[in-house]
Amino acid sequence: MILFGGILNSQLWHLVPLILAVSLVYGATRHELLGPILHHAWKTVVWMLTFMGAIFAILFVLSFWL
Repeated sequence: MILFGGILNSQLWHLVPLILAVSLVYGATRHELLGPILHHAWKTVVWMLTFMGAIFAILFVLSFWL
């Protein structure tokens, strides 16, 4: 519960609109129609969250080990 409260008060909430905006702009530079833009943006959001989650997990494990 403490971890959840810490996340609510942290600046990590700025990540959500930032990732959405970057994904939509990146999708719009590749396509012109709304459907393909949203599909490409969704794939980019998933890729970014997976990549950042993997880096977070690695750093989290290393913080206990080092």
